[in-house]
Amino acid sequence: MKIDKEKFIFLARNLARGLLWLSLLVGGFFLFKKYVDINYLEWLKPVYEKPLLVYAIYSLSEVLFGIIPPEIFMMWGLRSGKMTDYATIVILLAIISYLAGCIGFLIGRYLENTQFFKIFKNKVFGKYEKYLFHFGSFIIIVAALTPLPFSGVSMLVGSVEFPPRKYLLFALSRFLRFFVYAYVIWEVNAL
Repeated sequence: MKIDKEKFIFLARNLARGLLWLSLLVGGFFLFKKYVDINYLEWLKPVYEKPLLVYAIYSLSEVLFGIIPPEIFMMWGLRSGKMTDYATIVILLAIISYLAGCIGFLIGRYLENTQFFKIFKNKVFGKYEKYLFHFGSFIIIVAALTPLPFSGVSMLVGSVEFPPRKYLLFALSRFLRFFVYAYVIWEVNAL
């Protein structure tokens, strides 16, 4: 897929937003951990000790357009301090996010003609429709790598009868975001 100047600028702008968000979140995490005299793990113990609850909240968030940023759940995954545990959690989070996008794709594909979907599309993620028609399948990669709502873009893509195999292939770029962000979070936590 050839990336022209306009696509590159669109990707770069959204990547910059994502990196800014990651920097703010990780910087805040680092400063909180270093300078606030409170054991945040004790404070969050009622939630973080219930992985099924955490995964349920995360899954719901991902299907509903990433209401809670995945990076927060990656930080939750640091609790054991072991790289293998953290890597397993990040892989599971990435799989859940990818599947949430697939669910979004199916919702768009099969509910596109319902009144509910039309209203929802216009009110919630209709602004991304112009990008879909302008950039085509490239929008899937941008949404997978940046803060654009991956599930919402997936719904839009599904609603225009985009080929499922191509969607599944392009959506795999979601894993790249998770692995890069998880690495950054792991390294900052080690400071």
